Order: sequence, then structure tokens, then C-alpha cells
Amino acid sequence: MMRQQNLFSQFLSRRTTLKTIGFGSVGYLTSTLGIFATNSSTLAQSTSPTTPSPAPPAEDGGIAIGTLEVVAELPIRPTAVVLNSQGRLFTTVHWFDRQEPQLIEVTDRTTYRPFPDERWNRGFGQGSDAFNQPLGMVIDRQDRLWLADCGIFPAVNDGNPPLLAQSPRLLAFDSNTGQNVFNLALPQDTCPPGTYPQDLAVDEVNEFAYLADIGAARQPAIIAINLKTQQVRRFEAHSSLAAENVDLMLEGKKLTFPDATGTIQAARIGINPITLSADKNTLFFGPMCGLGWYSVPATLFRDNANDQTIAAAIQRVANKPVCNGATTDSFGNHFLTNLGENAIDKIDAQGSITRVVQDDLIIWGEGFHIAANGWMYTGVNQLNRSPLFNSGEEAGKPPYLILRVWTGTR
Repeated sequence: MMRQQNLFSQFLSRRTTLKTIGFGSVGYLTSTLGIFATNSSTLAQSTSPTTPSPAPPAEDGGIAIGTLEVVAELPIRPTAVVLNSQGRLFTTVHWFDRQEPQLIEVTDRTTYRPFPDERWNRGFGQGSDAFNQPLGMVIDRQDRLWLADCGIFPAVNDGNPPLLAQSPRLLAFDSNTGQNVFNLALPQDTCPPGTYPQDLAVDEVNEFAYLADIGAARQPAIIAINLKTQQVRRFEAHSSLAAENVDLMLEGKKLTFPDATGTIQAARIGINPITLSADKNTLFFGPMCGLGWYSVPATLFRDNANDQTIAAAIQRVANKPVCNGATTDSFGNHFLTNLGENAIDKIDAQGSITRVVQDDLIIWGEGFHIAANGWMYTGVNQLNRSPLFNSGEEAGKPPYLILRVWTGTR
């Protein structure tokens, strides 16, 4: 069933340029990934502790690096955003709203439909063929959507009726047909209810997946999954996975969050963004509340090396901002949200950080997807204004946005 909302048409009236590119006639993006887009200015100032330098005014085809455009305006909070090879646009929906559906295909600037169907989106805790809390999502070269379904996080008191605890899962769907092609409930000894694997990187070549578990019931960890054997391994033996004593600040406010017991305290969130190099041999990650960006050979997980060997191989490769989403391009550049400054930063292959774009539209940017045409897509969902980060009060102001920024990369 198609859902359409009247979404505050005046919200973007302060923007000076409206560029209409257009959706395909059947609700898919056109083959050139054309979309309705609102052009936004680029700023290049920073007070981040990582001190990014302004990005050079490079251009490609007349588009300046850092050009920001609005793709979609939604009444629900988009999280991870991807496009498939046919230009179809998908996003997970943040569970903080307990909003159905949890995975949608965006069919126009303000319209969407549940994906793969309404049954999968019928509500939390409804069975192995229903979503619980899918957040992280990536797409592989076979057009499969891979999702980290966090399970049910019972300790969070959000004012709604409690839910039965359920373990996290790794799911995959054919993005063209909607067929569920992978469905693995993570074992209790590795990811019991209350753990929180919410972002992921997938290596379809060597058939491995890596999930970033911020912890709660356990210490923060990397969850490595052999997709062929379905063997699951938990690695939590390194301080780089844990939060540093760094506040999560957005819009001038220090954010709080419930801990594993439900006690409200200053947010301290461990490993969150996780990415793979283009050759699939290096894993990159960092804590959300932390200023370090780390690497570890993915080959060690594939070879089932012991914890001591993996821990000894972890290297701090760069400074980073307090961030949520990240992605790595084919040139070894890492793009990260900069939550405190409403910005997107880039760490190059040498570890230098530059500002890509800073704009007051970017209120809690989420995960990234770099499309084949050089545009990078992200969801913006004002999560800091949600009840769980805002002392029980909903202060979000729809529409929530899907944006794209020109990077000129691939």
C-alpha cells in the first residue's frame, strides 16, 4: 500500500534554488539516478577537535564538491539509505518511533511503500518473517540488501508497552524481487538480547559480514559472521571498541541516553560506524563517542585468528569527529558524519581530515551510500530530538530528510 503525506511544503522555502530532476514514471528512480532535489550552500568552517581543513573547490561536470541536495521529505525517520543498480531507493526507519514500516522503498519525494511487503513490516516481535529493529543496511554487487536487525532492546523505557526480548539477526533481501535470501538469528552466547549490533559491513566476495555492536548487555564488539558456514564470532578484546570520555553534543546540548539498566546518564556509545576497504581486506571502525578511527585486517577474522592476534593488529589511523555513519570509497577515502557540527567530513587515505559540507539541514546524519554516479546519499532524522535522547520529549520537526552530497568519487 502506497503511503503519502502532506509534508510541510514551506520547510525548504528558505533555500534559494530548487532543481527538479524527477522520478521514473513507475515510482523508481530514473536510470541516471535523477530525483527531485533542493540545492543547498556549502560551508567550510570547523571547531571540531579533529580540526578538518576546508575541502578544495574541485568540480566534476560543473558540480562543486560538497553540493547538497534534498532527495526526499518523509514523516518518519530515515536511517540507512541505499540505491540498487536500477536506481531504486531504500531506507530503514529508526525504531525509536516504533514506526511501521521499518524498511521502505522511497517512490517519490514524499511517497514510500513498505519493503519487501506489509507482512515483513507488521510490527516488532511478530516472528522470524517480521522486522524487529533493523537499522544498518548496505547493498552488495548482487543487489542484495543486507540489514542488521538489532532484535528487541528490552531495557529501554520509551513510554510504550514493553516488548519480549529477542536476539539480533542478520537479514538479506533481493532488492529487485523482495525475496528474503538470508535470515540468521545470532546465537545467544554471542549476541544475547540486550546486545545491540546496529551497523554492518558486508564482504560478498569472501562471504563474511561484520557487525558493530555498541554493547549494553555485553562489552562493545565486532561480530564477524561467516556467511557460508553461518559461524558467528564475537570480538570485544580491545579498548578501541569502547566509548571514550567524550560528550555527544548536538545543537548545543549534551545528550543523555538510558544505560543497560534504564538509568539516564550522559551518552557514552561505543563502536558504531564500520566499513570495509574496496579490496575487502581491511576493516575500519570507531566509537561513536570517540575521536579515533581504527583499522584491522579483515583477513584475521576470515582466518579465525585468536583475540590476542587481532587486538595486536588494530591501528589508530586517523582522528575523527564524534560520528554515527561512515563509508569508504574505492580510493581509500572515508566519509563520516560530524554530529556536533551538522557536517560531513572526509578522512583521506593518508589520514588527513577535510570538511565536505556543513549545513543546518544535517541534523543527525546517518549512514552513507555512494552511488555509481558520484553522489553520496544519507538519511537525516533529528534523532537527538527524539524522546530517548531528549528526556522523554519529542522535539523532532518533520519532514525528515534523505539528502545527497556530491563527492565526485565512487
